[in-house]
This record gives sequence, structure tokens and C-alpha cells, in this order.
Amino acid sequence: MISALRPTLLAFGRFLRTSSLSRSVVSLLAGAIALLLIVNIGVFVMLQRTSDFNDSVEKGQRIRLVANEVMTLSVDAETGQRGFLLTGQVEYLEPYNTATAQLPDHLDELAGLTAGDPDLSPRVERLQALSQQRLDIIDRTIALGRMGRFNDGVRLIRDGSGKVLMDQMRAETAAINEIQATRLQFGTRQTEWASGATVLVNALAAVLIVTLAGISGWLIRRYVIEMQEARDALDAMNAGLEQRIRDRTFELTRANEEIQRFAYIVSHDLRAPLVNVMGYTSELEQAGKVIDAAIAAAEKVRKVDPGVITAVREDVPEAIGFIRASTEKMDRLINAILKLSREGRRVLVPEMLDMTAMAQGVADSVRHQTEASDAEILIERLPGVESDRLSMEQILGNLVDNAVKYLDPARPGRIVVSGAETGDGWVVYRIADNGRGISERDHERIFELFRRSGKQDRAGEGLGLAFVRNSVRRLGGDITVESELGKGSTFMLKFPTRLVLADAGDY
Repeated sequence: MISALRPTLLAFGRFLRTSSLSRSVVSLLAGAIALLLIVNIGVFVMLQRTSDFNDSVEKGQRIRLVANEVMTLSVDAETGQRGFLLTGQVEYLEPYNTATAQLPDHLDELAGLTAGDPDLSPRVERLQALSQQRLDIIDRTIALGRMGRFNDGVRLIRDGSGKVLMDQMRAETAAINEIQATRLQFGTRQTEWASGATVLVNALAAVLIVTLAGISGWLIRRYVIEMQEARDALDAMNAGLEQRIRDRTFELTRANEEIQRFAYIVSHDLRAPLVNVMGYTSELEQAGKVIDAAIAAAEKVRKVDPGVITAVREDVPEAIGFIRASTEKMDRLINAILKLSREGRRVLVPEMLDMTAMAQGVADSVRHQTEASDAEILIERLPGVESDRLSMEQILGNLVDNAVKYLDPARPGRIVVSGAETGDGWVVYRIADNGRGISERDHERIFELFRRSGKQDRAGEGLGLAFVRNSVRRLGGDITVESELGKGSTFMLKFPTRLVLADAGDY
């Protein structure tokens, strides 16, 4: 992972070190993004603080509400107490009963809301103690009333201890309310200040972002103009390059045509003296026979010099045989050159080809050879191609014929013709055999004109594969070989699925 990331980091480092318009645009955009990120973080912080402040306000309001409800319930308890003592009727104790039932829950809630608060917690504890003391006094007076000692209960109320406790409770409740009011006021001021600061920062950030956007737009416009100018320059260069390529292609085509004409002329001109040499060789052979007959007649009447007999009957026929073999070989070479020259001038005619049927036809044409050597040719389903029929038949014919010719007699021969489309506008055909194979050092040599590989125990002049490569290239394709000596060979043909005559040059 790190090794794969390293080239990217190095390229990015070079980009940052190189002063360019692109780097300026990227820097400005990065600055705008960073500024937006900072503003967003600030807004998030302010929203969080506002949320916390709202929570604290809500909690403060609840504390004040519960504290006031404690005081209200305490007053209700005191009201029920006085009504009972004044009237002696139990119904007047209903406010007292309700208050004493609810006060513990309210005091516990108030203690929970203020737990850990150094300012409020002590006052709540004080309020709880005062409330308990006040309830104890109320409970004693009610107990006296229940015993019928109403006057004793009233005297206990008139001693003023209950009023003192209620005044202290009111003071603690007022202090709690004041603390919460102060906190609310302070928090409100802070929130207002923070809100104002946030609005100011957002306004400044908006101005900066608009400024950066304007600068970026100007730089991008400049970059686009430069790109367009560079594209126009490149188009002009490409136009000039295309013209030069066309000129060079025309020159190469003309040179190739001249070479082909030269080869044809040379081959044609060589044939005339070769025919003369072959004719005079035949005349010399006939003259030798006449001389031999004359010597045979002379031997009947007199002794003939042995050197003359040897020269006429051995040396001359041997020399004539050498001359005839050389002229025949030279004739075959001239024919090969003429064949290549004619093929290079032939007009290609593209058509859709059934390659499976074509390969099967080639295999049928050499069936007598495969049956004689106990070999088989397997034709798989081949993808079709739009190309020149005669050239494709000659290519397949040469390769299959070579595969049959160089099979290994030590094992049953097997030749497989297969193919597949590559999916990118090309098709590949393979002619594989289990013959005697080709040495690695000869993989390129076998495609050269008049060059052969391995043991020369088969007829041929080294023309077939050179002709095949020339034809393959004319069709816009390529040919390669994979082979190992003693194990067989696989020739791979790669062609465009559609032959474009303008691209299929002469080689």
C-alpha cells in the first residue's frame, strides 16, 4: 500500500514545488475550502454552546419552578394547619395532606437538579432542613388539635417560630431565584456576543470566499485561455505532422514500389542470361556425348590418352551437373523474387471471410500428407474477419503446410488451428503443432528471405515464412512464433477485424 502510494506523493510534491497557474488555482481553492471548514467548525461550536445555554436555561427555570412550588406547598400546609385549628374540622386538613405528600418529591428533585452546584446545593440543603423543621411544628400543632387541645396548638403557632422558619425559607428561595436570574442574564449576554461574533465571522468569511472565488475564476479563465492557445498550437503542429506523415508515407510507398519494380526488373533481366546458361549447358552436354561417341569409335582402332577419356567421361559431366544444379536453384530463387514482387503489387479486396471453412479447406488439401504420416488436423471454431481472401488462404496454407512438413516422425502428429477475438477490434489465430520445433535463436531468422532453420532435410528455399510475414503485414497484422526445440511450435496471427486499405501498406 505504501509503495503504491509513494509515486503519487512524489508527483504531488513536484506539483507543489513547481510554480504554475494550476498550482495557484489549487492553492486558492484549498484556501477557500480551509476557510469554509474553519467557519463551519466555528458555527458548530456556537450551535453547541447555544444548545448548552438552552439546556442550562431550561434547567434553571426548572429549579426556580420547583423551589417556588416547595414554597407554595409549604404555604398550603400552613393554611391547612390554621384552618383545622380554627374550625376543628378535619376537612380543612386537605391542603396539608396534599402538601406533605408532594413536598418530599419536590425537595428530592430540587436536590438532584442542584447536585454539585457550589452556589445552589448548600441553599437547597438549607431549604430542606427548614422545610422539615416547619413541617415538624405543623405536625405538633395538628397532633394537639386531634387531641382536642386546640388552644395549646394556637399558642404554639403564636410563639412565632413557624413564621421565622417560613421567612428563612422564603429568603433561601429568593436567593435561589436571584442566582438563577443572574446566571441567565450573564449567559444571555455571552450568547448575544457570540452570536454577533458568529455573524461577523460569517460575513468576513463570505467576503473572503467571494474574493477567492473571483480570483479563482480569473485564474481559471486565464488557464482556459492558455489551454486553448496550447490546443490551437498543438492542432497546428498535428496538422503539420499529419502532412509530413502523409509525405513520408508517400515517399516510402514510392520507394517500396521502386524496390518492387527493381526486383521485378532484376529478376526478369537475370532470367535471360540464365536461360542462355541453361541452354548452352544442354548443348555442352550434347557435345560431350558426341565427343564421347567419337572417343569410343577411336578406341576401337587405337589407344586414346586416359586423361582425355577421364576429362570427357567424368570431369565434364560432373561440371555440367554442378552448373545445371546451380542454374536450377537460381531459377527457383528468381521465381521466388518474382512471386513476392507480384504479390506486393496485387490489389487487396476486403470481404467477410468464414475462417473456419477456409481453414477446413486448407486442411482437406493436405489430407493425403497427414494420412500418410499418421497425423491429424483439428480445426476449432474460428471468428470471422473482413480481409483479403487470397492472402488469407495463402497465409494459412503456408503455415499448415509447414506444420505438416516438419512433424516429428517419432510421435503421432497433431495440428490445431484455433482463434479468438480480443475485444479491442483485433482477432488472433493460432496454428499449433507438436512437430520438431524451432530453436529459440532462430525464432526471428525463419521469417527472413531465403533463411531456414534446423536440419535441411525438406525441400524448400526459405521463402514460405518470409512470404507469410509480408502478406500478414500487408493486411495490417502481425505474426509471432512460440516454439521449443523437440516440442512443437505455435504461430500466432493477429489481424484487425476489418481491413482498411489505406492502412494496409506494401512491405
